[in-house]
Amino acid sequence: MRRNRVPGDQPEFYYDVKTGEVLEGKTIGWENRMGPYATREAAAHALERARARTRAWDKEDADD
Repeated sequence: MRRNRVPGDQPEFYYDVKTGEVLEGKTIGWENRMGPYATREAAAHALERARARTRAWDKEDADD
């Protein structure tokens, strides 16, 4: 789904955690949406990045 954009406006991409889809614009509610991301590819890898960050933070906590 695409939202109407003003010419020259940069698109924002979101990851829908419920469906696993990458969406352009805020087409769904916040409760299932991660983002915004500058690119479709970045949004597609949102969960992977979040999991990696969580593992890193958990490791930091365990080391303290």
